[in-house]
Parts: sequence; C-alpha cells; structure tokens
Amino acid sequence: MAARNKKTTSAKRKSSAGKKPMATKWKAAAAFLFLLLLLSPFYYGYVLKTFSAGWRWFKDLGGNPNYRTYKSFHIRIPSNYKIHGIDVSSYQGRIDWQRVKTMQEDSVHIGFAFIKATEGILKVDPYFQRNWRECNKAGITCGAYQYFRPKFSGKWQADLFLQTVKLQKGNLPLVVDVERLDGMKPEKMRQELDDFIKVIILKTKITPIIYTGLTFYQENLAGFYDDCPLWISSFDHPVLTISAKTNWKFWQHSEKAKVNGIVSVVDFDLFRGDSLAFQKMLIK
Repeated sequence: MAARNKKTTSAKRKSSAGKKPMATKWKAAAAFLFLLLLLSPFYYGYVLKTFSAGWRWFKDLGGNPNYRTYKSFHIRIPSNYKIHGIDVSSYQGRIDWQRVKTMQEDSVHIGFAFIKATEGILKVDPYFQRNWRECNKAGITCGAYQYFRPKFSGKWQADLFLQTVKLQKGNLPLVVDVERLDGMKPEKMRQELDDFIKVIILKTKITPIIYTGLTFYQENLAGFYDDCPLWISSFDHPVLTISAKTNWKFWQHSEKAKVNGIVSVVDFDLFRGDSLAFQKMLIK
C-alpha cells in the first residue's frame, strides 16, 4: 500500500508539472494580445474619439445655451430653429440621398437641400442632374442655384440656369449665388444681377433668393435688394449678426458638417421660420 501511494503522488506531481507550461503559455498569449490592443490604431482611435466627445461636452458647459453640439453632424448648431438643410455641388461627389434623408439626431434632420446647377454662361455642374433627380426622389425639398459671375451677362446666365433646371411643384425658389466682384465695380455687378433677376421673375413669376456672404452683403448688396429673400453665409456663430428687419430666410452657418451618405464635409443651413412659413415659400 505504501509503494502504491508513493506512485500515485509521483503521478500527480508529474501531472501538475505538465500543466504549468500550458498556463504560462495562456498568460503569455493574453499579455501579447493586450500589448497588441495597446499598440492598435483602433484602440487609439477609440480613445481619441472618447476624448473628443468628452471635450465637446466639456466645452458646452457654461456656454451659450442656444448653440449646441450635435455629435452625429460633427458641428454646433444654433438652437431655436426647426428646419435644417444642406447645400451641395460636384465637390461632394456621388451622394446617397436616401441615407441623407434618414439621418437624424434628436429633432435635427435634413429637410431641404440647395444644389448647384450652373456657373457663369457655360458651366453646368456635372452632378446636378443626378442630384436633382435623386434628391427629389428621396423626398427632400430641393432648390437649385446659379453661381453668378459679374463679368458675364446677367441675362445670358439666367437663360443657362432656366434651361438647366426644370422646376416642379414643391421646389424652393431659384437661387442666385453672388459672392464675388470678378474685378468689376459694385455698380456693374448690380447691373448684371438686376438683369439676371428680371429674367428669372419674367419666366417663373417668382422672385429668386439671393445667396451671399455677410460681409459681401453689407458692402455691396444692402439696401438694393430688399424685396428678394436672402440666404446669408456666416460661419461658427450662435446668432446671425444682421438686423432682424433684413429679409433673410436661410442661414448657412457651417461649412464642415458630416452627413450620412456624403463622403466629404458639407455646408449646413437653417431656415428662419416655422413649417408653415417654409411651405409658403415653395413653388405651387
């Protein structure tokens, strides 16, 4: 019996000794995997993303309560506005408009889109027809704009614009984007712009929207186009620093939004008014 017990004890020791290297291997593998995790760009991406989100939250503390960060869109958005949108051109490439339509954070979603159609007297945006078709199909309210060049005839620019854009019920009024003088004097720019607007009103019976930067408006347009709805560009501010009496309807407040379905950053806009006021602007 004594010899048998000794043999059993020896076998147990051998068995235990055989298990130690296996446990050591598992520990080594776990340590290796942990090291890989620490060195992984995915790990640091997660850390940076978490830090960034936390920093944005911290920045909002004690800040303007009317200017909130929306993480999904990667921008801060002025509060107290209910209708939001974007404006795009060929710069954004091929857009998945269905994904644009379904994106939402809290109550913020894309309700309208302004799409570049033409520029000057010869250029048609290569993505316009696709964007126009797919945006309308997705159920997003669409508007089209002409990038105005003061050195060319305003009438000819209006003709190109109208030949390119086929308006339909429910679209926003046409837009003329005026943001440069092209070496012309302000008086000459306004003369060509007047001709452009006259042709648009004559052919569509609708006054076009004027898009422009805040400074350009103040220096070259203020007081001359009070009957036209205005779309003002002014970035990264909680409020638009312009007289409340000004006939501004849209505000382009950011140029670096991220929107699902669009690979590049995109301009973000809002409408000044409620849903009823927005509906009144649309083409009947």
